Amino acid sequence: MSPRRNRPKGGESPSAEENFTGDRYGGGAATESWQGEEWSVRPVAGASAQGKRYRCPGCDQEIPSGAPHLVAWPEYGGIDDRRHWHKACWNAKDRRTTRVQRSRNAPRH
Repeated sequence: MSPRRNRPKGGESPSAEENFTGDRYGGGAATESWQGEEWSVRPVAGASAQGKRYRCPGCDQEIPSGAPHLVAWPEYGGIDDRRHWHKACWNAKDRRTTRVQRSRNAPRH
């Protein structure tokens, strides 16, 4: 039996990787335009986020430890500008209001 092949047989199209850039935060980040600014967006696997919890700016809910999510930052921003988002919240960022609506007895963090 021959060993398993790890490369795709037909080769990948160059358009599949045209939005991905190698950058200072580890590479593999896609570039997206939002609010007139270029943003770098990188997926984070659940295994990479063990022991860490983040608060999603889209829904103001906690991203539990070990949950896969996205990290987004402005193209010309620094390390302090990175934000961790739920994937669904990032995809719905244009449909959300600018201010998160809370009920009266919801905790403010």
